[in-house]
Amino acid sequence: MNNQHTTQTLNYYNQNAAQFSNSTQSLDFASVQDKFLSFLQPQAHILDFGCGPGRDTKYFLSHGCSTDAIDGSEEFCRIASEYAGVPVKQMLFQELNVSEEYDGIWACSSILHSTYDELKDILKKLARALKKEGILYASFKYGDFEGMRNGRYFIDMTEDKLQRILQETDVFQIKEKWISSDVRPGRDDEKWMNMILVKKNCI
Repeated sequence: MNNQHTTQTLNYYNQNAAQFSNSTQSLDFASVQDKFLSFLQPQAHILDFGCGPGRDTKYFLSHGCSTDAIDGSEEFCRIASEYAGVPVKQMLFQELNVSEEYDGIWACSSILHSTYDELKDILKKLARALKKEGILYASFKYGDFEGMRNGRYFIDMTEDKLQRILQETDVFQIKEKWISSDVRPGRDDEKWMNMILVKKNCI
């Protein structure tokens, strides 16, 4: 289950958790967070899937949403729990095993640390975890690259690759997608693909 590229990625985050938290916790991401929330009812039940330092968990809690948070990094779980004020469960993405529990799942810069085959499996697990017509937000670096980069495994995303993986898994359809610049200072030349997906009725 915990293969080499996953181990390397988690080791990177455990070793750099404090620095990563300092650079991302205070970023203003409200425009995307609010867009996601606009597709959900008030007091929605949300899963922050790969919560990192807890920025988004804290935001959703402050907006009245019942929010569960998970991450594979032990250090991120500790930091996020302290920052957001809720328990954060340490688990791998592939270990998600619930059915029709969430109104929305937030996977911000998280499931991009998967291989293509792992991502197909994860998308099916996420769809199963969502209630009927549940909403998934996910973001990936924009491009064709797949492999180790800066100590972590990445799968980048293009429109064609997204279309292919959605056809192969057949559990989500696109509600909205857009390209954005990185919000971190000095990195606005880095592009991201953002997507709002809705669970298909047939599953």
